[in-house]
Amino acid sequence: MSKSILVIGGGFSGITAALEAAEVGHEVYLVEKRPFLGGRVMQLNKYFPKLCPPSCGLEIQFQRIKRNPNIRCFTMAEVVSVTGKGGDYEVAVKIRPRYTAPKSCDLSELAEKLNANVKNEFEFGLSSRKPLYMDVPFAYPGRYVLDIDHVSEEEKKLLSKSPFINLKDEEKTITLNVGSIIIATGWKPYDVTRLTNLGAGSIANCINNMQMERLASPCGPTNGKIVRPSDGKPPKKIAFVQCAGSRDENHLSYCSYICCMASLKQASYIRDMYPDAEVTIFYIDLRTPGRYAKFAEKILADEKVKTVKGKVAKVEEDMATSGVWVTAEDAISGNKITELFDLVVLATGMQPSLAGESLPIDVEMDSEGFVFESKDKGIFVAGCAAEPLDVMKSAQSGTAAAMKAIQTVRGR
Repeated sequence: MSKSILVIGGGFSGITAALEAAEVGHEVYLVEKRPFLGGRVMQLNKYFPKLCPPSCGLEIQFQRIKRNPNIRCFTMAEVVSVTGKGGDYEVAVKIRPRYTAPKSCDLSELAEKLNANVKNEFEFGLSSRKPLYMDVPFAYPGRYVLDIDHVSEEEKKLLSKSPFINLKDEEKTITLNVGSIIIATGWKPYDVTRLTNLGAGSIANCINNMQMERLASPCGPTNGKIVRPSDGKPPKKIAFVQCAGSRDENHLSYCSYICCMASLKQASYIRDMYPDAEVTIFYIDLRTPGRYAKFAEKILADEKVKTVKGKVAKVEEDMATSGVWVTAEDAISGNKITELFDLVVLATGMQPSLAGESLPIDVEMDSEGFVFESKDKGIFVAGCAAEPLDVMKSAQSGTAAAMKAIQTVRGR
């Protein structure tokens, strides 16, 4: 029986699970398909419960990883096959080339010499990046990655002169032997362009809640200034549309748990930045479980934050002002509302990252893409791979998964 543990996914729950197992003496392999650890938390401006910036919690975790010789991290890596049984799995992991030296440095000046500007997926399309990049200043590993498909032959000659660039780097596959597997593959924002009545993707000033997080982030595309994507102007009237894709049989049938809290948090971003701005939240139910009820009371006590109980039927662009018309029914008064806003934020539902995809592991998934654990196989699930969770509960689930994996490899 192998005493090693594999964690698939380097977000907050995966990092937590890896650290918990490693710090009691187990060898842990942490596999993340993106170039950097941190997952969705790294894309937030602040997260609950203390409204900390992501660097606050993640930098501590990254330091723990650096100091622990029991953890081996593989970024730009994916599990391609799993054979064997609980206690004795053989796992093949494919690792894509990074094209930069292990002990890299600040390559921003070199990056600026490259011509291409690539759509920045980390910023949800709000900005572009160079082919040589690092997502955020506190990223881990603190090592640039080169998107070689967007580099010309002449630029390759320039890059080859740098001791920190390795153009000969190649894809490789390694084999790991582990006794237990933790799936912590996280979540993705639901594709709200499928909600054609809500305008996302076709209306510049109609954004999703993760784009709002990036606008508010000091290391985001606007250096923390919340502005309209169309013209860079500060919004004076902002609408939040709740349940954008959630609680809808045609899209996500479940409540995504964090959307109401996220919108209330983002309303506080706006009110702190623009004291005269007006916020309207269109909702079906405002759900703020447990300790978050007091936070909701505080935000809703603000006279410039208004709520409307009613589902939004339509979102349209005002061609003259680039504003956004929102049409909804007020369920309390029974009146139809049509109002013009400078910016509309869709509270996008949380969809498991594995929705529409699969893992090369014999595990059961429900119709939405959430994974069920298989205790008898030594396979456990952490974070939003199992259900929608906030950061605190994701960390708790990572600890729980680690404890179960430890019991498995110790034969208990």
